[in-house]
Amino acid sequence: MKNQDSPKRSGFPKILSALKGKPALEDFPLLPLRELVLFPHTMIPIFITYKAGIAAVEEALKRDQRLFAACLKEGGEAVPVKTGVSAAASGQAVPAHAAGSVVRIVQHLRLPDNSFRVMLQGEYRGKIASFKSENSPMVRVEPIGSSGSADMEGAEINALIRAVQKSFTQYAEYSKKVSTETLSAVERTESSERMCNLICNAIVVKAERKIELLGIEDAAARLEAVLETLEMENEIFGIQKNISGKVKSRMDRTQREYILHEQLKEINKELGKDTGEDEFTELEHAVEVKHPPEEVLLKARKEIGRLRKLQPLSPEAGVLRGYLEWITDLPWSECSVDSGDLGEAERILNEDHFDMQKAKERILEFIAVLRLSSLEDAGSRIKGPILCFVGPPGTGKTSLGKSVARALGRRFVRVSLGGVRDEAEIRGHRKTYVGALPGKIIQSMRKAETLNPVFLLDEIDKLSSDFRGDPASALLEVLDPEQNALFTDHYLEVAYDLSKVLFITTANSLHTIPYPLLDRMEIIEIPGYGENEKAVIARQFLVPKELRENGLGTAKISFKDDALRDIIRHWTMESGVRSLEREIARCVRRIARYAVNKEYGKDPAKPISSFKKNVRREDLEKLLGRRKYKNDVVFKEARIGVSYGLAWTETGGTMLPVETISFKGNGDLIITGNLGEVVKESARIALSYLRSARNRYRFLIQDTGKTDFHVHVPEGAIPKDGPSAGITLAASLLSTLCGAAPRPGTAMTGELTLTGRILPIGGLKEKILAAIRNGMERVLLPEDNREDWAELDKEVKTSIKVDFVENADDAFKLLFDGGIRRTPEPAGVKGKAGSRKTAGTAKSPA
Repeated sequence: MKNQDSPKRSGFPKILSALKGKPALEDFPLLPLRELVLFPHTMIPIFITYKAGIAAVEEALKRDQRLFAACLKEGGEAVPVKTGVSAAASGQAVPAHAAGSVVRIVQHLRLPDNSFRVMLQGEYRGKIASFKSENSPMVRVEPIGSSGSADMEGAEINALIRAVQKSFTQYAEYSKKVSTETLSAVERTESSERMCNLICNAIVVKAERKIELLGIEDAAARLEAVLETLEMENEIFGIQKNISGKVKSRMDRTQREYILHEQLKEINKELGKDTGEDEFTELEHAVEVKHPPEEVLLKARKEIGRLRKLQPLSPEAGVLRGYLEWITDLPWSECSVDSGDLGEAERILNEDHFDMQKAKERILEFIAVLRLSSLEDAGSRIKGPILCFVGPPGTGKTSLGKSVARALGRRFVRVSLGGVRDEAEIRGHRKTYVGALPGKIIQSMRKAETLNPVFLLDEIDKLSSDFRGDPASALLEVLDPEQNALFTDHYLEVAYDLSKVLFITTANSLHTIPYPLLDRMEIIEIPGYGENEKAVIARQFLVPKELRENGLGTAKISFKDDALRDIIRHWTMESGVRSLEREIARCVRRIARYAVNKEYGKDPAKPISSFKKNVRREDLEKLLGRRKYKNDVVFKEARIGVSYGLAWTETGGTMLPVETISFKGNGDLIITGNLGEVVKESARIALSYLRSARNRYRFLIQDTGKTDFHVHVPEGAIPKDGPSAGITLAASLLSTLCGAAPRPGTAMTGELTLTGRILPIGGLKEKILAAIRNGMERVLLPEDNREDWAELDKEVKTSIKVDFVENADDAFKLLFDGGIRRTPEPAGVKGKAGSRKTAGTAKSPA
């Protein structure tokens, strides 16, 4: 063979001398291998079934039976590379890695399918320098490193060799897959080249890593790389051994406990002491002492019998044990003794809450019935009522439930239903499911520990449903006094008596509660508070509470009445007192900080009880910052086309101003202000009624068919709906048609029909409070709401004048001067405007 290329690297003559006269570059057939790396000084048999490999073997057999074996790159095909120049020169990707080994065919056998079985022996390492010619399997190979019998590089190499030998010995102990011949050969050799080849062939690592180790030229660098690989593999083996040891230890411990437990059972049987039977007997006794119904007792005994037959550590035994624990924990016959002292109960209710007369009277009635029933020895037949407290947020519905429990002397449990959308939250899961539990009803009964607690279902109007079921439908059985004596939870699978429970539900609105559920409850409205009521609540309840909670309970701090009313008017806008409580707490915290800065409570000479502070109206902006709220959009002067309605929301009452303008057009009615369909229908009804009554009024607009009307309700970002704005819309349209402004300071509410009748409305108290808050002097109400007006507090009724009207004509007489009427009122026809309820003047907030 001729040497066609001369080496350019310095140091290469040393490699040539070590090769004992071999030429620097030689041509060999390329044998591409997939996921297999061959090393020198090793021998391996392989099957060659692909065309490129068969062609390379045939070519080698024609020559000197030597090949260049190189591993294919990932995704490379085992076919000859079609190029006659080097990969770098051709710009094409070579499918085989450059580094490989020159191998000799020691044995070969041609099989009937034209494939080969060959025995290959590695001779020395090399790398592809170039490809010989087009359509040829020949490559030109440049040797790598040294193939001499020993390396004479000095002490550093010797130290690395010893380290590698030690690490490989440890690897062989961990792996158990290294032959004794290979281990002995590694320990005896003094050549770093031979040692690295033997080790790299023996270790189990990825082909990419072996190729890297095959291609390193420097002996020291190659030893370091081999050492690093061995250390990494040894560390992985150590971690695996540690993990396996822990797992085996746990398994051995579990097995040991099981064997000891079985042995202990046999020993106890021999001694006549069966602890298993004692355990099951105790469990059965625990169920019996609860005095459950016969059905429950039979079910418990059946499950205990099944538990006896199971292994203690089996999963089903754990499920049955948990089930029986629930049976033993639930109250089946325990009842708390009800308080029969009406005076004490009334004192507790008045002590905790202001007003709420309807709710308090209903609770006192229930206590009276309980007392009479106990005298007749029929107390066990009394079923708990299902009460529903409905009112705006912050009016004390939830806390009233706690007071009811305290007044009755019963346990109190609460379940929040807000956002509950799964029926299993109420009825529970069947115990066959992993992690199954009873529903919230049974869980709360276990917590109550009695059969007759006060059970509060909070936010029942916030229930929702999805594919998992409808919890509102599941509550139908719970809240039906005729059915809840046999309430069945999916987990318990036996009936549970809820008939003695006093259920109280709370809601902000009844619109979202399904009618079948609403029909099972006794509705008690908790209306919003007026300004005077809020001031009393703040003075009697909120201020003392915040002073105690903020460390100023013994200090002499007082809030003036004008300060409390200013907080109510300008820092809160609600029907309840939750925001009021927060603002008072802010004031108290600022005062506490001031007291600490003045050294109160630190110096014994200045105890906190000596601190004094009177909170006046002038101090509020310093304590609370600028005012947050102003009155609603209300004009003090009379304006044509502007009237004022009253609306009810979940947060209380509010003013609903209506504005109307007219312009030439086609008789269209434009309605804006983020209004719902019901309000739009009310506007069309109002316009139709006025067109039908045009003969009774002096319209400045003669041809309404060629005039467009635009009705707008301000604050367009707030959705508005409901029929009670009918009379307000009619008054605004009539004012525009006649060019006359309604009487200023007058608000109104009522549903208008096509014939002019005014129908009753709801939320009367909240609407009246909104009118008072915004300085209205007079309110027009439907005649059918007269009884509702009579039930309001005296303070509310004396704060504003009220007129009751039956039809639109009566309302228009009070709103407009007589000049808008076309003809005088016929004799004998008299409106109901004279039946008005007047009391005091309205108090306009500052």
